Amino acid sequence: MPVQPRPVSEMGYYHIAQRGNGKQVIFEEPADYIHFLQNLKQYSADHRIIINAFCLMENHFHLLICDAGQNKSLFMKRLSGNYAIWFNKKYERSGHLFQNRYTCRAIESDDALCTVFRYILNNPRDAGLCSAADYQWSSYSRYGHPNSFVDTTILTELIGSFEEYAAYIDAKYEDNDQKMPVSPRDDEWAKTVMQETLHVNSGTEIRSYSRKSRDDAVRLLYEKGLSIRQIERLTGVSKGVIQRAVKQKSGTPVSGAGVPE
Repeated sequence: MPVQPRPVSEMGYYHIAQRGNGKQVIFEEPADYIHFLQNLKQYSADHRIIINAFCLMENHFHLLICDAGQNKSLFMKRLSGNYAIWFNKKYERSGHLFQNRYTCRAIESDDALCTVFRYILNNPRDAGLCSAADYQWSSYSRYGHPNSFVDTTILTELIGSFEEYAAYIDAKYEDNDQKMPVSPRDDEWAKTVMQETLHVNSGTEIRSYSRKSRDDAVRLLYEKGLSIRQIERLTGVSKGVIQRAVKQKSGTPVSGAGVPE
């Protein structure tokens, strides 16, 4: 039977999962989790894969990644293959460690991105182990952390502060039909904020401003809670211009890959 091609996401985001062969344990002790995470950090950097979230369970793992360059196949080959060789040697075993190919699902909307993000981090809760916040082997505590190889920039734009994030992850799925937000920061909300803040009928009006006035308007919208993606979508100002305007004010980058620890 021919191998099916992997899906391609226009956004560049993917949910990847892989399970132990026959649901066998793939992490026996803390040192195994640590070794896997060291590889995850190294290989993601090598292949220019952005890690947005991870959760390592006893017999499987989940990753949320951004792969703009379509390097995920080689990345996963190294990640799974080298870990299996290391694991088999350590525990004096032979044969396949993982069951079949890894699964890969393309993500095509902000809502889907947030839903997958929350699903991944809630694996320990769904398995009856503990809350997402109390689980040691996930990226839960790395949300918004500037010194981690896990980059949650896009999620912080969509979800908000750490307090809003914690509430969103902790909420029961049926409370909001698996969709964000905890606070309604959708485009309708953004349009209202834009009209009240800038006194414009349409965000595209700021494109006719002088450069300084345009940048000031962009920074003000960002400070009011609009995400860079929302500002780009509702004003027609390019993402690069928005990022530079915001950076000039804050003095720090507002997007891009996380800094490896």
